[in-house]
Amino acid sequence: MSDNKRTVANPNYSRRSEPQDGFKSLQEFYPFYLGEHCNKINRRLHFLGTTLSLVFAYLAARHRKAKFLLAGYFLAWIGHFVFEKNKPATFRYPLWSFLCDWKMWFEIVTRKRLL
Repeated sequence: MSDNKRTVANPNYSRRSEPQDGFKSLQEFYPFYLGEHCNKINRRLHFLGTTLSLVFAYLAARHRKAKFLLAGYFLAWIGHFVFEKNKPATFRYPLWSFLCDWKMWFEIVTRKRLL
């Protein structure tokens, strides 16, 4: 696990500053995104929420109710506001944050990243 962990971006979830002129790529944004998740409880809530969002996406499609899609974000927002004490990057970078949620989730599931 430790060899894989070293190959991922920002393996220690250290905070990164946001460039004044913004991010130019997802690859540049991802280490910042990870730094916004340095609290372990926040990361665990994200992982659970992202996993549950697969179920919620199914329910949204089956019942044709988009509100189910927001349920996956609920746990992540609790993690940010209560434990991390910051605003979710989703508010400023919705698409990149969505993609990074899944990237972080995949790295955890494939054991490349510690939860």
